[in-house]
Parts: sequence; structure tokens; C-alpha cells
Amino acid sequence: MQAGLEFWAPHIEAMERESVTTKAYAERHGLALHSLYYWRHKIKAAVEPKAEAGDRNSAFVALRVEESVAIQRPSGCTLTLGDDMRLEFSTMPGPEWLAALKHALQGAK
Repeated sequence: MQAGLEFWAPHIEAMERESVTTKAYAERHGLALHSLYYWRHKIKAAVEPKAEAGDRNSAFVALRVEESVAIQRPSGCTLTLGDDMRLEFSTMPGPEWLAALKHALQGAK
């Protein structure tokens, strides 16, 4: 493994320093893409210590849901038109109906 490490470590360092994709670096230097991926993973795993359980720097955290939360939707809709007209609906009317009402009220003026 030491011989492989001596060959691949400089390539991995250069690839990261140049900020190029693994594929582009492999093509430019005539390297096998799968080998470059393999050694990049192997070197990175050796350099970075594995996160211990409960480590605060870990990317994942445990989550426990205590109780379900229901989404509350409005139960009705009230449309007030001036002082003398109030319309109550059990559900919100569709946009077409509201547009027709607006058109009718404009024509009544």
C-alpha cells in the first residue's frame, strides 16, 4: 500500500489544490478514474478521524418525534362587502367564482 500511497497522494493533493473535478484531473493526467476515486477516498479516510457517536461535529443528529402535529386549516371563510353584506362559506370559494363576483359587483354600480 505504501507504494500506491506514494504515487497517488501527490495527485490527490494537486487535484484538491487546483479545485478541478476528479474526472477532469484523471483525463488530463491519463489516470484511471476509478483508481483516483479509490485513492482519494482511502487517503481522506486515513487523514480524517471517524466521528464518534454523539460527536457534535457529526453531520447527522438523532431526532425523536414526541407527538404528532396536525396541520390546522381554516374552517371557513367570511367575505364582508361594505357595511350591509356579509357572505359566509364553509370553504374558500374558487378563484373563478371570486372573479365572477367581482365582475358582477362592478356591473351593479
